[in-house]
Parts: sequence; structure tokens; C-alpha cells
Amino acid sequence: MDEFLTRLRHIEIRIRKAVNSQMRGSFRSVFKGSGLEFADLRTYQYGDDVRAIDWNVSSKGHGTFVKVFREEKDQTVFFVVDVSASQRVGSQERTKLDVTKEVCGVLAMSAIREASHVGLYCFSDQKELYIKPANSMKSGYQLIMSLFKLQPQSIRTRLSDALLFTLNVLKRRSVVILLSDFIDTQYEQSLKALARKHDLVVIHFYDQREVNLPPLGIIPVYDAETGRTNWVNTSSRAFRAGLQNTFNDNRARLERLCKQYKANYLALDTHDDYVPKLVDLFRVR
Repeated sequence: MDEFLTRLRHIEIRIRKAVNSQMRGSFRSVFKGSGLEFADLRTYQYGDDVRAIDWNVSSKGHGTFVKVFREEKDQTVFFVVDVSASQRVGSQERTKLDVTKEVCGVLAMSAIREASHVGLYCFSDQKELYIKPANSMKSGYQLIMSLFKLQPQSIRTRLSDALLFTLNVLKRRSVVILLSDFIDTQYEQSLKALARKHDLVVIHFYDQREVNLPPLGIIPVYDAETGRTNWVNTSSRAFRAGLQNTFNDNRARLERLCKQYKANYLALDTHDDYVPKLVDLFRVR
């Protein structure tokens, strides 16, 4: 656990330094809320809402001015984490689930630093762990510890149920960060509903073993979620091409769906350094 926390702090510092060196201010805007805190005045421009005009200032005869509101910092950041068996693909030292926990922990630590309310829901085809959003440093570190120690009880995936649970449990608009490999079906409608109601960030994890199998001949492939072993001919170019095309099609469909409903999308290869991509995500937001 100490090694895990040390690694999270190191990565979080790398992200903070990189972002702050490339853009003005802090990266807290990633977790900004939707409150109406007065910030400044500016000159009225065509298309501005007339209800935002400050008539007291405008009446002084120096022009028409509108009020500018800053989004509040007190925000709920809610992590929805896939811990099903398909997430355990990878090397013994580094599976998709290991990287998922790491990324979730880093972002949770960032949110805690900004005094956000941070909550967590881990799922398979059932509720594996639920932590109600809270904004204390102690509760934040308890969330990270619980995530690190979690041993899922089920091997299957039911993404749509997890998204519906999130919709029901979050009553106000929040930043929802969904971390999964998206190896499931029939979740699109729930994803659309979640993106409409909340500020959604989708982080898609994958492993090269699922995309580019080397030509090893006929080998057994174990499906962790069904418990079945299938024999496949990895020397077949058609088989390898079909595997890669299926992944690319699924990824393109998910990315297109996120773009359509204004959700941020990020794909992460578990064997790459994900810090630069997280920095890009923070910069975009």
C-alpha cells in the first residue's frame, strides 16, 4: 500500500508540473463545477443573455456591461470503475486492472487536493464497492485504500447496470469518470443518458494482447468471464486482422458516441506511459 501511494503521489506531481508549465493557473478546472459565483464584468457582446447585464454599472454611461460568473470549485467527482475479469488481462506484473486502479487513484488524489467531493463505485455484474462522495482528506485516502485492496467477487460485466446506478445515486450534476475496457454490449443508451446529465469522462483501457496477437500457431485462449477455453489459430492472418478490426470498430464507435454527447474520451494502452495522455486530457478540459 505504501508503494502504491508513493507511486500515485509521484505521478500526480508529474501531471501537475506538466499542466502548470503549459497553461495558466492550476489544473483544478478539470473538476470545476456549475455554480454561479460572481467573478468579473465585461463589455456586452452581441448574443449575450440580457439577464446578465449589470444595469447599475451600465447606467454610469461608459457602456453596457454583463456579469461574468465563475464555476464553483465545490464539485462532486465520481469514479465508476470496471473490476470484472476481463480487466485482469495483461502481464503478471501489470494488468489492465492494475493500471485502472492507478489512474483512478491519481485522479482521485488530484480531486482531493482541490477539496472536491470524491466518490467511488466499483462494479462487475454486481455492486463490488460503493463509497459515498465526501470531501475530507481522510475519506479520500480511505477511498484509495479500499480501491487498492478490493478483491472482486464476480467475474462478469454488466456495464449498463453500473451506469444506471450512477444515474440514480447522483442527484446533482457531477464530474463522472468512467474507467473500463468496454468489453460488453447494450450499454450505449445508458451511456448517452449519463453524458446528458453529467460531465462525463470516458477512459478506455486495452492491452496489446487483445489487439495484436503474435503468430504463435494454434493456442488455447481462456475467457475469464465465461470460464471457457477456445483454441485459435494465431498464424492465420485473417484471424489476426479480424481481431484488430473488431477492436478498432468498437473503439471508433465508443469515441464517436462520446463526441456526439460531448463526453471526453481517452484510450490508454496499459503498457504505455499514460501521464502525457492524462496531461492532454487536463489541457483539453
